[in-house]
Amino acid sequence: MKILYKIAIVLIAFICIISCEDNDDLVTISPTASTGIPVFSNNNIILDRNNENEEAVSITFQEPDFGYNYGSIGYQLLFDLVDGDFSSAEIRAVRNTFSETLTTTELNQILINLGANPGEATELFVKIETVLSSDTSWFSDQSSLIVTPYLSALDLSSRWGLVGSATINGWDGPDMPFYQSTDDSEPAGTFVAYVDLVDGAIKIRADNAWTTNYGDNEPDTTLESGGNDIIVSAGTYKIVFNENSLNYSVEPYSWGLVGDATINGWDGPDMPLTYDPLFDNWKAEVNLSDGNIKVRFNNDWEVNYGDVDNDGVLEPGTLNNNIPVTAGEYLITFNPKTLEYSLKQI
Repeated sequence: MKILYKIAIVLIAFICIISCEDNDDLVTISPTASTGIPVFSNNNIILDRNNENEEAVSITFQEPDFGYNYGSIGYQLLFDLVDGDFSSAEIRAVRNTFSETLTTTELNQILINLGANPGEATELFVKIETVLSSDTSWFSDQSSLIVTPYLSALDLSSRWGLVGSATINGWDGPDMPFYQSTDDSEPAGTFVAYVDLVDGAIKIRADNAWTTNYGDNEPDTTLESGGNDIIVSAGTYKIVFNENSLNYSVEPYSWGLVGDATINGWDGPDMPLTYDPLFDNWKAEVNLSDGNIKVRFNNDWEVNYGDVDNDGVLEPGTLNNNIPVTAGEYLITFNPKTLEYSLKQI
């Protein structure tokens, strides 16, 4: 027993020595470490939609000094308005090392997403987030600039509409609208409608009147003037037609929110997003609980998106890119073309 006791004492002493040596190697972040506040190339900006792709502002900051080489570090810009606390900030990843340039379109969209009024000079506050790891970040003090945004809404309206027993207003209208297509791959004269239909029939007509109307006599993918009713089943659809070629298509189409923070959980059906023709994106005002969400297409996992980097741009579905949220009411917008999204608590 005495021998075992002596061996135990020796082992304990050895562990203590090793622990002390390890502590000598620990690196402590400098107590004066900080990220320099954002500096702007222009502090008072009036944005002009005629200069959409031109540089609006350059934002620079100093490299933080942690007292040693920390290794891989990421940086993000956080934007908010005067009444905000950055809890629902607009976030942009810094693409250059210690600077980021925003175009007129990018800066304008940040302000619109935050709720700024077009044509009104607005104080925009900016912080730098230094991301050391998935659970460790440093934040700079905020600085601000004055920006006057413009109304970025589009006019995609058209004379065309969808009428029929399957539509919300039946055969008498007013018709469910078609909008000018913003898909560059489509030929001129292409229009699109995003609609919820019931079992029934539809036709396409102009100006909410029967003077010019189209149906399908075959049926095939080509419309005929005054043609037969187009029979549809209940569902959510994207309907595309071209007024020149009279080609058309009807396909199931929806975007929605899924997750344990939504009303129906991970199994759905999803909380629907609706098309907003003013900004050519999809949006919803929803009540969410504490949990996670993702965006997916047609209530199916084949096409789904989350956000790995928390940078305001979605990535195709993986197991590790859920979007965490806290309980509250949110305005959520999503652009399927750019994959940009915003999540603003209201």
